[in-house]
Amino acid sequence: MVTGSSSGIGKAIALHLAGDGFDVILHGRSPSERIEQTKQELEQTGATTTAVFGDFSQTTNWDDFVGQAWNWKGHIDVWVNNAGGDVLTGEWSKRSFEQKLDYLLSTDVKSTLMLSRAIGTRMANSASERTAPCSIINIGWDQAAQGMAGDSGEMFATTKGAIMAMTKSLAQSLAPDVRVNCVAPGWIKTAWGVDASDTWQQRARSDSLMKRWGTPSDIAATVAFLASEKASFISGQIIPVNGGFRFEK
Repeated sequence: MVTGSSSGIGKAIALHLAGDGFDVILHGRSPSERIEQTKQELEQTGATTTAVFGDFSQTTNWDDFVGQAWNWKGHIDVWVNNAGGDVLTGEWSKRSFEQKLDYLLSTDVKSTLMLSRAIGTRMANSASERTAPCSIINIGWDQAAQGMAGDSGEMFATTKGAIMAMTKSLAQSLAPDVRVNCVAPGWIKTAWGVDASDTWQQRARSDSLMKRWGTPSDIAATVAFLASEKASFISGQIIPVNGGFRFEK
């Protein structure tokens, strides 16, 4: 299951997992051409796929949502909490700071915790039917602990920092039946990055030791590793994917 998988990082994760042999449940707020296109691309890899829908800023019954996904195959081995609010582009970019913060607290923080608790319980209860632990993978932000000045830095440090912290607690609550980890992206060229100003383009490249933007595929590869048996002894960890962040200017 990959939440928020109609485009960007979520789509890249879904495609990578499908290429690794997983059947994949896609998620979007509502049916759309983008999620149908993603579904078709996954099916071209030979994967079996379906889609479920829900607006996490409005969801009140998390168990029902998880149950809908679970019932497709009767189990879920890997759950990726990628869905999050976009307050940098589109209509939300014009809202007040407080409105954006409330939105992110619902779509990012609350949804990640409530979905993890709901799916984690199901995974743990089915542990006797499996030979290896299931996996939950969250998405954080590499600069949450260090901080970044400005409205966006304050909002994302608050929300993504909470996700990174809860990952460690969830890993302890669900061990040893479920592994819980978090990928913390650096500057990844998603929709905002494509149209970012020259100043931000330069900053994204200079902040990385690799001297480039990261890509959704960079994140997808790390998620796929954490989902695999190769990461069977990794839990409760925050994995930065940022090209080696340059702390000194």
